[in-house]
Amino acid sequence: MKKYRFYQIDSFTKERFTGNPAGVITNADGLTEVHMQKIARELNNSETAFIFSSDCSEYDVEVRFFTPTKEVPICGHATIAAHYARAMENNLKPSRIYQKTGAGILPIDIVKEEDDIKIVMTQGKIAFGAYFSQKNQEVILNALGITQDDLLENHKIQIVSTGHSKVMIGMKSKGMLDRLRPNNDALVKLSEDIQCNGYYVYTMNSEEDDILVHGRMFAPAIGINEDPVTGNANGPLGAYLVHHKLVNHNDSSFKFKIKQGEAIGRTGVMDVEVDIVNGEPSAVRISGNAVIVFQSEI
Repeated sequence: MKKYRFYQIDSFTKERFTGNPAGVITNADGLTEVHMQKIARELNNSETAFIFSSDCSEYDVEVRFFTPTKEVPICGHATIAAHYARAMENNLKPSRIYQKTGAGILPIDIVKEEDDIKIVMTQGKIAFGAYFSQKNQEVILNALGITQDDLLENHKIQIVSTGHSKVMIGMKSKGMLDRLRPNNDALVKLSEDIQCNGYYVYTMNSEEDDILVHGRMFAPAIGINEDPVTGNANGPLGAYLVHHKLVNHNDSSFKFKIKQGEAIGRTGVMDVEVDIVNGEPSAVRISGNAVIVFQSEI
């Protein structure tokens, strides 16, 4: 029987048992979708990444991502985890590689940082959905247990994507953000109606000078009641903030740090950078550290 190399990695942190945990299989060639779904369910991380060899010159590896219940096109923290594991396993030097994903072929940068490495993920095409209808807005406010007065002014509820869409919901108070206890059944039902599975609730009410955003991300429709630190929420948020002129920038790029996972004891920090052309977001990158918690074989 073939042995598959498995890593448990915490992303967006340098401290074990914080940040966002992901499983990684670095030699996934030969696994079927049924195998991958069973492994992801068994490991029970929000996502597990499976790295396959490339069969063409357009990309270096193919990476597929599975939650405990279904495959998703792309995942931020599991991308960081996958390429951190691959870089450490193969002693890779600083370089740019390309990964094939469900969101397209995307560049990954391996960056040397003191005695360790940082992974930089360029995300997919930026897309803005329609603003929420009054009816759907009332549903989501009721599901989160908040009111219109709790929302940030000028931060309209909207679906935004850089490969895996999320609903952006801005709140005035970090205290209220920390106290949220969503009605997961209501969020699942709404996900069916709007065809979007993730709800990113954030605030810019930070008391830390180097942190712009604190957030929480809920995706019960795909088996993730709360995700600790979410690349495919904070990347779209960066594009959203620039698009709606909600932040100041230098007209070429906008950089900021986010902190997420505090409410569930899995705090992590992520860097987000948005490229800007003619006042609009043109590309999004997220970056973060990672740490191997343990490794084994399946």
